[in-house]
Amino acid sequence: MGETVLGSLSIFDPMFLGLDEAGEPVNVTLAERNLLIGGEPGSGKSVALNLIVAHAALSLDCMLVLVDGKRVELGVWAKCADTFVGPSIDEAIGVLNQLQAEMDTRYERLLAQGRRKIGRRDGVSVILAVFDEVAYFSATVGEPRQQKEFTALLRDLVARGRAAGVIVVAATQRPSADIIPTSLRDLFGYRWAFRCSTEASSDVILGHGWAQRGYCATDVDPAARGVGWLIAEGGIPRRVKSAFLSDADAADLAAYAARLRGKTHRDDAA
Repeated sequence: MGETVLGSLSIFDPMFLGLDEAGEPVNVTLAERNLLIGGEPGSGKSVALNLIVAHAALSLDCMLVLVDGKRVELGVWAKCADTFVGPSIDEAIGVLNQLQAEMDTRYERLLAQGRRKIGRRDGVSVILAVFDEVAYFSATVGEPRQQKEFTALLRDLVARGRAAGVIVVAATQRPSADIIPTSLRDLFGYRWAFRCSTEASSDVILGHGWAQRGYCATDVDPAARGVGWLIAEGGIPRRVKSAFLSDADAADLAAYAARLRGKTHRDDAA
């Protein structure tokens, strides 16, 4: 679907995220993967999220679900998102329940068809679910039972969603074990650690032991916004400087994506 419309992308296409230390472009394919992003405030997480959401918004084979505890980080994309949730834990849990139900329905269809996963040529939209800020829902707002329910539903989505065409991207300013439990962190195949204040926080994102091997986000200069350690293809952290997307650029891309998606929906209806 995304291949037939001028100016659109596909969620199965590699996403350009930035440059590595050798100046080589870093492209990551998120289809059938999940990504965890962490780092202290001002380290570059928001730009990284916007790069990913921009690609997804321009991909007409992708449904876009955005959950933003602060509302302003992803709010520019609200008009081209299929679902947008602000700082409401009840609504966030509701969306997770809907995604879980859709995931189960897709697995029932795959089982009936004797297949194991959704692919690029199946004509089924991939769902990209982006969560920023995870800590707001898992440890700050709401009652403890709601926080536990949110975390359990998110864990299930990350654990089982990939083959059903559900991708999760989650970001947090507080990379600690109480926010991102090991049982959840280890389910993310891809991880991107921006500047962290402690080695333990860096390892919460990248995985235990990487700091001792020299891959530690504490070594990122606080002034070097957008620099972080990325684990993706290859399984070894790469030091990456993310591409820069200004607020004005994001607004222009969001407006274009909204028109593109609106035109496609009208054409489909016709």
